[in-house]
Amino acid sequence: MINLISDTVTKPTKEMLSYMMHAEVGDDVFGEDPTVNALQQKIATMFGKEAALFCPSGTMTNQIAIKVNTQPLDDVICDVDSHIYQSETGGYAYNSGVGVSLIQGEYGKITADQIQKAIKPGHDWQPLSKLVVLENTCNKGGGSIYTLDEIKPIAKLCKEQGLLLHLDGARLFNALVETNESTQDWGQYFDTISICLSKGLGAPIGSLLLGTQEKMKSAKRVRKVMGGGMRQAGYLAAAGDYALDNHIPLLKKDNQRAKDISQLLTKMPYVKNLKPVHTNIVIFQLQDEIKDIDFIQLLKQNAILAAPFGDNTIRFVFHLDITDQMMDALQRQLPNIL
Repeated sequence: MINLISDTVTKPTKEMLSYMMHAEVGDDVFGEDPTVNALQQKIATMFGKEAALFCPSGTMTNQIAIKVNTQPLDDVICDVDSHIYQSETGGYAYNSGVGVSLIQGEYGKITADQIQKAIKPGHDWQPLSKLVVLENTCNKGGGSIYTLDEIKPIAKLCKEQGLLLHLDGARLFNALVETNESTQDWGQYFDTISICLSKGLGAPIGSLLLGTQEKMKSAKRVRKVMGGGMRQAGYLAAAGDYALDNHIPLLKKDNQRAKDISQLLTKMPYVKNLKPVHTNIVIFQLQDEIKDIDFIQLLKQNAILAAPFGDNTIRFVFHLDITDQMMDALQRQLPNIL
């Protein structure tokens, strides 16, 4: 099977598994797992942050970030397609008691001007604008990329308006291998950053939240109340450590494969339109007479697994486990699906 459902389906490589099995571990709830501690320090240093916190998932790191950056009755500004709004089961309200102001950006990306217009004036009957959340790359935007030149005016506005800025960087490294921008440069513009290890980087589990020592101290308490305190988590942290050292350059190949398949799909009669492809995600809309559920079954019959993605669209995500042989098969089979 060619599994394009998500880049979360990857399994550890033999080298990663070996690295994991040789990890030195302790009890992370007590802060005594040396491998977790080393990973947290490593990622914090990469982004020029004071500290980081290892968590089970990107949803948890995002939810903790909202919690430590807001108070109940505050307001979060984000794009309508952002992961925190679309795919975290309303956790912003459940966990933090905050509202959201949604912006209709372009492929999941919003601008400083749009944020300015979304800031609430502070009337008694309104939540208080407090936090802006950006997603890079934007999943539902088709893996769209923010550049630093687009981030700078947003960060400037947030500073002027007293707003905090969080980056959902679940697939940030997919963007950075395209733009060649540095993690240090990105780190300086955000109060908190979430980095996922279990997507394109290929670790089996884990995300990291980055910020100041004070915020990470608060974040650790929130992680505990969410049930995210793990014990000998170093075996998992070791996978993330290995991924950061070995898998970042490989993301360029994932991105290129997505671009190659997108070029093929533009020629397919069953494709109505296709979002611009910049990284490892391909989202295309089917012609009206073809239903996404039926198309998914046709793909499966041809040994291709994919995900329906709303509005009669299909998502392909390219990742570490896709081989050259699988790519050859895709290029042969896609023209003959219908």
